Amino acid sequence: MSKRSTNPKLTTAWWSSVRCIGPLFAFFVFFVANRILLAPDPNHDSNMEIKRPGSQPSSKGPADWFTGTVRIDPLFQPGPCRAVASGEGGRAAGNSVTFEPGARTAWHTHPLGQTLIVTSGCGRAQRWGGPIEEIRPGDVVWFPPGEKHWHGAAPTTAMTHLAIQEQLEGKAVDWLEKVTDEQYG
Repeated sequence: MSKRSTNPKLTTAWWSSVRCIGPLFAFFVFFVANRILLAPDPNHDSNMEIKRPGSQPSSKGPADWFTGTVRIDPLFQPGPCRAVASGEGGRAAGNSVTFEPGARTAWHTHPLGQTLIVTSGCGRAQRWGGPIEEIRPGDVVWFPPGEKHWHGAAPTTAMTHLAIQEQLEGKAVDWLEKVTDEQYG
């Protein structure tokens, strides 16, 4: 039979207190860390933001990057983001892009990929070496990082899509050569 220790550090009461304090301490550290990381940034307005249609100016698609008539309506741009602990902010941007019949982008790539969501009309998209694909409202198109591609309207129908991409080191796209009429089909 073993002797019971008389050392107060090894008594049942002491171990009970350690078992209680350990989780309380962990909770305290977790709580404080979350309050610090998720606290409102005094340099950033943390209120909900609504951007109404027409509140941001439209722009014409630059002739160096597009063939035909293209209108770009900005939806959101990279900016401060409380959820990013590094303080770098978000890096996603989104635009609504309208292509008149026959209009299209030049060949291009995105360092972190691109998602298109077709909202109206009928369009075309092609990755380098692949077939031309028809895209219609409701289609979601994903181009992986670095994939050379183009997209635009069908020859006789306008097309609008939402374009969402992230920036890598401040850059969201690398523009390449224009899509020829022969490539467009």
